[in-house]
Formats: sequence, structure tokens, C-alpha cells
Amino acid sequence: MTEAIKQSLGVKKKTAWSMWLHLMWKQKYLTLMLLPTTIIILLHSYLPMVGVFIAFKNINYIDGIFGSPWAGFRNFEFLFSSDALLRITRNTILYSLAFMIVNMVISVAIAIAINELRTKWLTKTYQTLIIMPNFLSMVVVSYLVYAFLHPELGFVNMTFLKWFGVDPVYWYSETGAWPYILILVNAWKGVGIGAVIYIAAIAGIDPEYYEAAIIDGASKWKQIIHITLPSIQPIIIIMTILSMGSIFSADFGLFYQVPQDSGSLYPVTDVVDTYVYRSLMVINDIGMSSAAALVQAVVGFVMVILTNWTVRKINKEQALF
Repeated sequence: MTEAIKQSLGVKKKTAWSMWLHLMWKQKYLTLMLLPTTIIILLHSYLPMVGVFIAFKNINYIDGIFGSPWAGFRNFEFLFSSDALLRITRNTILYSLAFMIVNMVISVAIAIAINELRTKWLTKTYQTLIIMPNFLSMVVVSYLVYAFLHPELGFVNMTFLKWFGVDPVYWYSETGAWPYILILVNAWKGVGIGAVIYIAAIAGIDPEYYEAAIIDGASKWKQIIHITLPSIQPIIIIMTILSMGSIFSADFGLFYQVPQDSGSLYPVTDVVDTYVYRSLMVINDIGMSSAAALVQAVVGFVMVILTNWTVRKINKEQALF
């Protein structure tokens, strides 16, 4: 009886394997199109994961990576025993949440507004304009911000504040406005990509829904509330889940280049990435930098799993996996 069961399972496995090979051969052209992307993902995202063990080693350049002695969890101590741990953790998480919420709201609003345009060339022009900042280096963005906030020659001090009779502000030493400045700069640079994704999602909505709503006398606002937003809700949820993966990571260029690494702004601009960079520039320890990156990756992974689990509890069909 046992042999019969084993033979039956073997036949099923063989059949499933044969069906998979047959399907791959049947879709060979699509498989070939997918192959370069698969190779790039393996080389760029999965192969470097082999180096995770560096976080647990006391690296020295004489013995090399593989010959260096093991350090256990000592490389993680510099991050968790730091006096600045509470500050950098708070800044990193709050900024990530603010970026996620603000960028999502603005991206959806821009996508809906552009979708309402009936002139094709105007639609393409606006899409091009909103996506262009995404391709700018943070170094370039930092100079643009500096042109606005320069203490003596900046546009804000020399023009805007001067009109209202307000004294010039030394922006790079005043902490109060920088949370809003960083959120604004991040939104200006990043909402374009999100808007393009939501524009594509809106384009996939069946026009018959809108035609039926118009016949029933629904206003444009009601069409957005009852048709557009519910239809793109799965995309919004997926984008939110993916964004949660970087909640403990920060855009290093944004927090280092834009504030010009001003020491007086550290209470509101110092995040995990900038703190680790400054610390390791002094310590020059590869193992500690790998440990910090591993902590960020693990926290991001856990947040994605928890967010997806929460979505599954609410609506299983809209979960990512």
C-alpha cells in the first residue's frame, strides 16, 4: 500500500514538473523576455545577500572578509547603545510615515486631475513635467533648495519675506521649518512616479461605470468618490505595503545633502542613515555598517509582513500575498 502511494506521488510530481516545462516551452518567447530581468534581480538583489555574514564579523583588511574573526552581535551594539538612538529612530519613522501619506495623497490627486484632461498633448506634457524631478540628483536638488534658502541671497529671504517686512531667517540654523521643508522637497521629487502609476490604474477603469453614473446624475466629485477611488484602492494598498518596507530607512541624499549636513539641524534632520554614515566615517568599520543595514532590512521585512497580514484580516483579496 505504501509503495503504491509513493508511486502515485512520484507520478503526480513528475506530471507537475512536466506540465511546468511544457508551459515554459509553450510561452518560450515570453520566458526569454523575462529572462534578462530575472538575471538582473538575482544579481542585484539576491546575490549580495550572501554578504549578510559580514555583520557578524570583525573585519580586518589583512585576513580579508572570510578570514576575519567572528564578532557575534558586537557590531550591533554601536547602534543600539547610542545616545542618539531615540532621536534617529523617531525621526526616521515619523518622516517615513509623513512621506508615505503626503506623497500618496498628492499622487492620487494629481492622477485624478490629469485623468480629467481631455487634451492628449496637455496630458502628456503634465505627466512629463511631474516626473522630471524624480531624475534629478539630490546634489542638484540641494543646490536648488539652497538658492531659495540662502541667508543673504536666497529667494525666500530677499523676495518673499522682504515683501511682508519680515526679517531674514537663517534657515540652516533654525530647526522649526525643516520638517516641512524636507516633506515638501520629498513630495516635489517623488510624487511624479506615484502619479504615473495611479494614472495607469485609473486608465484601466471601465468607462461604462462613469457613463452609468452620468446618466444617474452623479457629479464629478461623486464619480471620484464612488468609482475612481474604490477602483484604484487595491493599487493604493499595494503601494502602501511596499512603502512600509522602507519605514526604517531614509533617503540619505535628502537628509544629508539638502540640509547641508548642518550640525544645528541634527535634532530634526538626523536619521539612521546619516547617523550611521557619520559614525562609520570615523570608525571605518565594515562590519558595523553591515549590521546597521541588516537591522534596517529586517525591520522593513517585518513591517511588510505585518502590514500585509493586517490587510488580509480586513480584506483577503486586496492583500499583496
